[in-house]
Amino acid sequence: MTTDPTAADRAFMERAIELSRQCPPAEHAFSVGAVVVGADGAVLSEGFSREGGDPVVHAEEAALAKLPAGDPGLRGATVYSSLEPCSRRASRPRPCAELVLAAGVARVVVAWREPDLFVTGCEGIDLLRAAGVTVVELPELAQAARDVNRHLLDR
Repeated sequence: MTTDPTAADRAFMERAIELSRQCPPAEHAFSVGAVVVGADGAVLSEGFSREGGDPVVHAEEAALAKLPAGDPGLRGATVYSSLEPCSRRASRPRPCAELVLAAGVARVVVAWREPDLFVTGCEGIDLLRAAGVTVVELPELAQAARDVNRHLLDR
């Protein structure tokens, strides 16, 4: 799988960032959007942090939960997340990087690496890569993802 970003990668990431703007405000959690796209380029699912009134649901978790367990479309899918998938969390037993691996997703595209604000030393990208998942970073969209979270970063 390619690690070179495509125009489609940028468009799907822009959609993930747009979804992050739908997150209910929170003082102790990032606003994140996620889009799951099949190998054929069709959107399989979308999600955002705190979706559905769940104060601790993460974007990748919300998007993946909308798909049936073992969905064969996930094997060649790409998850677009405006923030690096978490590698540990206090609110649930399974972090998002682990959920992505369990789903069998082949590729993850992120705009922004998680800063050490709530969890020190997030290693989501490293864990995904170590497990053979292709990870693509879009640093040119990191500022847009950060801007949604400005209320947390400017304290």
